[in-house]
Amino acid sequence: MAHDNELVELRKLVDCRAVLEHAGWLVDKAASSRRAVKYRRGVGEIIVVTHEGKGWFDPLAEASCGDVIALAQRLWGGNIGHARKALRPLAGIAPSGLTLTGGPTQPQRDTDRVWRGARVLAPNSPAWRYLTDDRHLPPAALAELVRQDLIREGIRGTAWFAHRANGRVTGWEMRGPSYKGFSAGGTKTVFAMAHTTTPSLVAVCESAIDAISLGIIDGFNRATAYVSTGGGWGDAGRSGLARLLSSAQDLIAATDLGTGGELLADRVRRLADDTGKRFERRKPVEKDWNEQLSTRNRPRNSMDVRGDRAS
Repeated sequence: MAHDNELVELRKLVDCRAVLEHAGWLVDKAASSRRAVKYRRGVGEIIVVTHEGKGWFDPLAEASCGDVIALAQRLWGGNIGHARKALRPLAGIAPSGLTLTGGPTQPQRDTDRVWRGARVLAPNSPAWRYLTDDRHLPPAALAELVRQDLIREGIRGTAWFAHRANGRVTGWEMRGPSYKGFSAGGTKTVFAMAHTTTPSLVAVCESAIDAISLGIIDGFNRATAYVSTGGGWGDAGRSGLARLLSSAQDLIAATDLGTGGELLADRVRRLADDTGKRFERRKPVEKDWNEQLSTRNRPRNSMDVRGDRAS
């Protein structure tokens, strides 16, 4: 059953485009569109990735198509166990940025300008009620997010959580009663809630709401940056983490319970090794930090914190 759960998580967390890039395939930009990205290797080898990185097919081979598990077997052979081993290090890794043809040219959005034009979160607005009533975030925490300009409000009660690089908003996580996603055309860097520009600890969560929830549970430790990568991260996210880590001694993987959380925690562990930081794995008692906050199942002296420091 655990292996079956891991396959489900690998299908969710591993992008076929990232797999092909890792295997040395190159994008044929002239023959690609946003819905179908064509990759080539050598002479006569073609794979087209569809469904936003979740599916693929070989146009030159009959009945050669499938999901990311099948792609790993297509590229490297072996059984499903071999595919698991090959895909685990790629969990959450975003493909490189692509400038694709195949449709009308759209002007690139100035995400920072769009952010500044969005509504500021206000008490009793639809997003405010969603965050306080459904997500159990206290008004004082929301007021601090507003003060740091980390949150704005979109349509239909959707809250926006800013990702920044070099002081500019590059995109935002969007969470609401009926929507979950990332801003179209935006770039994931990191969402970071902190009371200092030189944190000594960086706690990496999977979503902004979980990062805020963990901060509330901790009483917002002033030495800690509570960070969301919005799931997996690519080069921009790694750069954002590197800036935060420049002053930190400890890197904490505060990802969700379950296989997906463990896969992303392994990436955080490798980042700690690469940057020479002490590593700690911190797990919520419930499935994630917001659920733990919501159920109030968080006695401070018995929190399930498992210190696993890298040597």
